[in-house]
Amino acid sequence: CIHLGDKTVTWTDGFRFFMTTTLPNPHYAPETAVKVTLLNFSITREGLEEQMLALVVAKESPDLEERKNMLVVSNARMKKELKDTEDTILELLSSADQDILEDETLINTLATSKKTSEDINEKVIEAEDTEREIDSARESYRPVAFQASILFFAVTELAEIDPMYQNSLQWFQSLFMQ
Repeated sequence: CIHLGDKTVTWTDGFRFFMTTTLPNPHYAPETAVKVTLLNFSITREGLEEQMLALVVAKESPDLEERKNMLVVSNARMKKELKDTEDTILELLSSADQDILEDETLINTLATSKKTSEDINEKVIEAEDTEREIDSARESYRPVAFQASILFFAVTELAEIDPMYQNSLQWFQSLFMQ
């Protein structure tokens, strides 16, 4: 049961109750805090700066941002492939019921995975070097992103003067990109 005001309401196990607050950092009693999940959707200056940096680079130098995104995806794919190879080896080792030196499948898998691992490690190192070069090129746009994040928080503070000045992040980003 849940108490709402002076009434007690029953619910099923599938019932979910969501509450929101305008408080920037709400404090709840310990007995309440252990029964709920708190989500903080507030925007940090650093997080917004990174978002604005990606927007500025995508607008000013789309090929650079595209290369950065492709590298991130490629690195993740290669690291996943390494993890899958390691998992396969561990599975074969744990399921080997005889002498592991006699198991042809295990030996072939180890040889193949060693070569694959070396290739992937070389590619990851090259990709990380390329990513560092791209990041250094992106850093030339950092002052714009920094100023944009400061501007957003200044515009957000206008809502304290009058609620008419409330704006969303999406509105600010679209205005910024014009």
